[in-house]
Amino acid sequence: MFASLRGIIDRRILVNFRIAPEVLSDWLPEPFEPQTVAGNAIGGICLIRLRDLRPTGIPRRIGFTSENQAHQFAVKWRENGDERTGVYIPHRHTDSLINRLCGGRLFPGSHYHGTFDIDESRTQYKLTMQSTEIRVQVAGEPADSLPVDSMFESVADASAFVEKDVVGYSPNERRGEFEALELRTDEWNVTPFSVTEVSSNYLDRIPDDITFDHALLMSDIDHEWHDGEASCSGCSELSVAM
Repeated sequence: MFASLRGIIDRRILVNFRIAPEVLSDWLPEPFEPQTVAGNAIGGICLIRLRDLRPTGIPRRIGFTSENQAHQFAVKWRENGDERTGVYIPHRHTDSLINRLCGGRLFPGSHYHGTFDIDESRTQYKLTMQSTEIRVQVAGEPADSLPVDSMFESVADASAFVEKDVVGYSPNERRGEFEALELRTDEWNVTPFSVTEVSSNYLDRIPDDITFDHALLMSDIDHEWHDGEASCSGCSELSVAM
């Protein structure tokens, strides 16, 4: 596996939903359990464009750009008697051939092909991702505050919740294990994002109500991706989980 990759988060939109914890529990493979806020589990959509991505120490001009999409769920688990938190990412889609060839091999997390339709400016965003099975669409614009009915009391609370979960676990079916990818940012800055349209036929599979809570936008963030510690609990269920 790689040591680390460095680049810029050119744009990252996180759309979060409230889910009943008992419902999400049935969808998560062991050892993961839902994190909760105000009695709600949290899951959602991440649409991220990475720019100048390259192995750490390599000149920026060698880097490449990719559009990427993932569904992710805030989780917790026990490790050596201590509780840890992060996100479970059942799949990733990308328009980058490099990501598809290297994901799950040279760096953690298998990546699958997705076609992206992007129409955005600094004030308006409309993004669509289509794969063979999954379609996601998000539209909106930067805002000044969270929705009044959000489970988070402030933007700072929502930002802190996301910032602490820097490790994402995803299945590698070739190896029969979970692989961890850790995000390290040089700075952390989010803006509320007002969603005018959101749909995901993947989230539609959740059998009970799922309710939009809030969305956040990140732009121009220098960062690194680091190989995390892999876990193999529940390996036999990876091919069907989520």
